Amino acid sequence: MSSSRPYIIRALYEWIVDNNCTPYILVNAEVETVEVPQEYVKDGQIVLNISPTAVRDLLIGNDAIDFNGRFGGIARHLHVPTYAVMAIYARENGQGMVFDSEEAPEPTPDPAPTSPEPTAKPGKPSGRPSLKVVK
Repeated sequence: MSSSRPYIIRALYEWIVDNNCTPYILVNAEVETVEVPQEYVKDGQIVLNISPTAVRDLLIGNDAIDFNGRFGGIARHLHVPTYAVMAIYARENGQGMVFDSEEAPEPTPDPAPTSPEPTAKPGKPSGRPSLKVVK
């Protein structure tokens, strides 16, 4: 089965926002494919405010969280694989969830190339269609 983490992140994000709180995520910034401003990383981690008023174009997908945010007045695109999210919680009261560490998923191999479909299907004539007058 696929990881439940992205589904839980989406659900908790909605719950936090619906309760007029500010959703924060704690990210393992040492994961290879994490794209965050490194100057704000402390002890290999970064806390990001992902509230609707703080970010633009937020997409919490099954593989990653992508959004645009401003840091020191500079617009940046951030990319956080879901397995790099260590926690999601409300800033105001700490309600949320801490996740166990999760390894990067194994890349799925490309399927073997299939042979192209035959142009003529068995039992059907190939070539230009023609009409025949029947009397």
